[in-house]
Amino acid sequence: MSVLQLDGVAKNFGAIEALKGVSLTIGKGEVIGLMGDNGAGKSTLVKIIAGNFRPSSGRIFLQDREVTFHGPLDARRHGVEIVYQDLALCDNLTAAANVFLGRELTRGFGPIRINDYAAMNRRAAELFQELKSETRPKDLVRQMSGGQRQAVAIARTRLSNADIVLMDEPTAAISVRQVAEVLNLIRHLRDQGVAVVLISHRMPDVFSVADRVTVLRRGTVVADKPVAKTSPEEVTGLITGAIEHA
Repeated sequence: MSVLQLDGVAKNFGAIEALKGVSLTIGKGEVIGLMGDNGAGKSTLVKIIAGNFRPSSGRIFLQDREVTFHGPLDARRHGVEIVYQDLALCDNLTAAANVFLGRELTRGFGPIRINDYAAMNRRAAELFQELKSETRPKDLVRQMSGGQRQAVAIARTRLSNADIVLMDEPTAAISVRQVAEVLNLIRHLRDQGVAVVLISHRMPDVFSVADRVTVLRRGTVVADKPVAKTSPEEVTGLITGAIEHA
């Protein structure tokens, strides 16, 4: 059973065709590397899966059931989480406070409730341990490395036991050591049965962690194949148009 299936998904912005009949299937615990040049349609496709955009045509299936998202919260309720490139973290808050931002745990009696910081710290510590991250719940985000920030953003997706995590350029503008840390986080998600869609321009990262690579060019899927059956050279040719289709 597939976790996510797109059937002929298209998206128009006026006369501009951003996506042209994209079909894609993702299985449980599968990592898909989504690649393409700027303007290829990657971000539009991910925003449709995340509920930010509604497709102009086509169908979306989750766990083999057709769904229609009316917004990002609707997609989240169906098990879809997204980690944006800017991570959307609050630098002045702790790791645990960021993990639970907007979903704080509370305690008290009747209408009088206060935030239960101890419970949030405990649960955040469990999530970081699950992800094999050295991030600590009480650390301030502004003092963290890029890899630790990614760990906070990914831990936030685990609160809802997501089936699919969409990651937008998670290894951009961070050090080599931090890149390795983020790729390990992706592997841990995969090992827990979470499907991951990884948008990246970094060919080595995709080939080191993805099971399949999907290439978009001008809103069309021009390749969707196991990484073991392609190469960085072929993918580069597909992205640039030197190779029409594979």
